[in-house]
Amino acid sequence: MAFCTMQFFSPALQKACSMNVILPDRQAGAGPFPVFYLLHGLSDDHTIWTRRTSLERYVEGLPLIVVMPDGGRSFYCDAVEGPAYETHIVQDVIGFVDRFLNAIPSREGRVVGGLSMGGYGAIKLALKFPNLFCSAASHSGALAYTRRPELISEFRRVFGPSYRDGKDCTFRLAETVDRFLLPAIRIDCGVDDGLLGENRAFHEHLKALQIPHEYEEFPGAHTWAYWDLHVQDAIVFHRRALKI
Repeated sequence: MAFCTMQFFSPALQKACSMNVILPDRQAGAGPFPVFYLLHGLSDDHTIWTRRTSLERYVEGLPLIVVMPDGGRSFYCDAVEGPAYETHIVQDVIGFVDRFLNAIPSREGRVVGGLSMGGYGAIKLALKFPNLFCSAASHSGALAYTRRPELISEFRRVFGPSYRDGKDCTFRLAETVDRFLLPAIRIDCGVDDGLLGENRAFHEHLKALQIPHEYEEFPGAHTWAYWDLHVQDAIVFHRRALKI
């Protein structure tokens, strides 16, 4: 297994960018390999998953590439006033991986997950671009982004004035997603997490829409101890979708 930091130029952002990548070892076979895109939270960067969890140990021996891009404070969206991180992920990052790594370049070989802002990003990207991902998992996701009044000005910069129900709203995207390309969805949240209410609300929304999904609540809060434990559940979930 190899751990790499890759620098590349992003046309969408018009700047040099970095991402961390875990590559499978020789025992995993010759490939091509499916790819797990793993997104960070609001205050972190592309290094955080391997600094704060045992992710490398959890994917050891699997025929799986793990890609951890930097999403800034973008919510993985093309900001109304700011950089185009959605385009960066779906075109520049995925395009780089498909061109230069030994990756399966199709929906059947891509999954996405993340925590908090990245949990929102994973669900949003999978619902908005179901042709790109076959499964999505969210841990403690900021799925409604309404619980942090101190961030309203930032939400408006990213999403515009209708940030609660605009084009990047997970609730609205769930209503319009192509059911023939619907990705497998998993959502979990800690019972002591401040974002629990919006996770429950999104779960109920998916139930009302009759969209199949996994939803679980566990002991824990908005902490790395929680995410280190439950990213292991997400890996099992994604492996089922990828059939590995």
